[in-house]
Amino acid sequence: MHDRSLPRHASSTASRHVSRRTLLAATTAGAAATVATASPALARPSQHDRLRHLKRLISRMSLEEKVGQLFVMRVYGHSATGPDQADVELNLAEIGVRSAAELIAKYHVGGIIYFIWAHNTRDPHQIADLSNGIQRAGLAQPTPVPLLISTDQEHGIVARVGKPATLLPGAMALGAGGSRSDARTAARIAGAELAALGILQNYAPVADVNINPANPVIGVRSFGADPGAVAGLVAAQVRGYQSAGIAATCKHFPGHGDTTVDSHTGIPVITHTREEWERTDAPPFRAAIAAGIDSIMTAHIQFPALDASNDPATLSRPILTGILREELGYDGVVVTDALNMQGVRDKYGDHRVPVLALAAGVDQLLNPPNLAVAWNGVLSAVKSGEISVARIEESILRILRLKEKLGLFREPFVSHRGVDRTVGARPHLAAADRIAEGTTTLLVNQDRLLPLSRRGQRSLLVVGADPASPTGTTGPPTAVLAKALTELGFSASALPTGTAPTAAKIDEAVAAASGKDAVIVGTYNVSATSSQRTLVARLVATGVPVIAVAIRNPYDIARLGGVGAALATYSWTDVELRAAARVIAGRAGPEGRLPVPVQRADDPTRVLYETGYGLSYD
Repeated sequence: MHDRSLPRHASSTASRHVSRRTLLAATTAGAAATVATASPALARPSQHDRLRHLKRLISRMSLEEKVGQLFVMRVYGHSATGPDQADVELNLAEIGVRSAAELIAKYHVGGIIYFIWAHNTRDPHQIADLSNGIQRAGLAQPTPVPLLISTDQEHGIVARVGKPATLLPGAMALGAGGSRSDARTAARIAGAELAALGILQNYAPVADVNINPANPVIGVRSFGADPGAVAGLVAAQVRGYQSAGIAATCKHFPGHGDTTVDSHTGIPVITHTREEWERTDAPPFRAAIAAGIDSIMTAHIQFPALDASNDPATLSRPILTGILREELGYDGVVVTDALNMQGVRDKYGDHRVPVLALAAGVDQLLNPPNLAVAWNGVLSAVKSGEISVARIEESILRILRLKEKLGLFREPFVSHRGVDRTVGARPHLAAADRIAEGTTTLLVNQDRLLPLSRRGQRSLLVVGADPASPTGTTGPPTAVLAKALTELGFSASALPTGTAPTAAKIDEAVAAASGKDAVIVGTYNVSATSSQRTLVARLVATGVPVIAVAIRNPYDIARLGGVGAALATYSWTDVELRAAARVIAGRAGPEGRLPVPVQRADDPTRVLYETGYGLSYD
């Protein structure tokens, strides 16, 4: 069922007329024009006709244009044609072009990925204008083709589009909530807002099953440690995103959940047997495929049980063609994880990596470190016969089929009107708050310390970690939480102490706790040697009740002693911190349940809190 508040294509009637006129002018003899100018009776040609049109379009492309369609590239700047001078200089240094429009004209790339650090996402109207400028550049090519614009909008700790867009709980928070309906709703909201901005491919949801508490790169980006639960939530989000008219992308195949190495900086090795992979890692990907997933992202990991060559999965034909294509029967788009990550660069040169990825079965080549090197590497491989033209045309057809499915040939443009009625809409914001309330998990509640009484426990101190703010957080977590509690009737003051509080800062926090009715400590990935442990111990020793709030991974409680209460929020975005404040104040009950087990700090082979554990106020 389609929710009218979440439009599939957020653009006005006027913008649709403009897009069709533009397509007609740009593709008088092309497949896109055939679709755009069809009579009402032929507005939805048969699948056979659409396929024939796309193959005809491919046949008119030069070899250089065909190679370009395989690449999805970063580019600096808020505008497709007039980026700031600093962004022009960055583009010239890294890509050899001045702007997105020049990038498209020179390399004919099939897609562009948006990043905050690339200055692509200032505000919703700007993003929409950038998307429209990119599409105009795509249609101005010798063979006009719209681009597929993508980003990583996982929510929680990874989001590229911030306020006023709706920021939603991330994967592990949704895992704690346990509601497939909420997971689907969150994805539909996120997808509708991305579509309104012209972003039609989202690199989410994460399908990795996080069974390693020491995982440095996945963690709370995963729905949890139970393969069945993760599979259900992945499928729900796939359906949610794609019902909103964008392509979901589950990642990172064949599974990145059991590693202690970050593939951005090294090459992780997964030591699971084939049977363990089938039991643990495969179920979410099988569920995504059954749900009709549009694209799947590869992992830069070695998985010896699946490929004895120890090539990264991104470059492994046994994994991508043998397992993903042939065994699992997947015929959608396969996109690499970013090719500028060290995990895929260690074994082969940057000119060889994209060639080997294509040979393995990849379709889209994401963000190589040096586009000229990668693009020319593929071009040379095709000219030499190492990769056949038929092989790259197979990938191009998958990419164009996805673009056609998403409506890009019919309607590539978006409008400010569509942005205004969709992005950050009140029903979306209300849904985000409601969903977040169901995710906050209560692990400890000595002597029923929580909920706090506004009459007897009015004066609160909020201290703790202040990690770099994820998109959508309006300030340090301590300040956001103190503000939310104050708005609920308490007198709460904030004192950020950092992720590694110094002795002086700990002394300051202890002094500030004097006379308070309770102290709330935001903790962030507490290790055995972390001075956050000292901070908590010193505050507990004051006799003032201490409430620990784990604002990232939920494992912190295993290393903290003596606290009166402990909560897990799974991220430190505003929506999660506001929900935690409402739970602390008793305006909402703690409904979340651990989606991962928490092991004992002194003996990791023993479990302190089982998956599914969580206290309530009843």
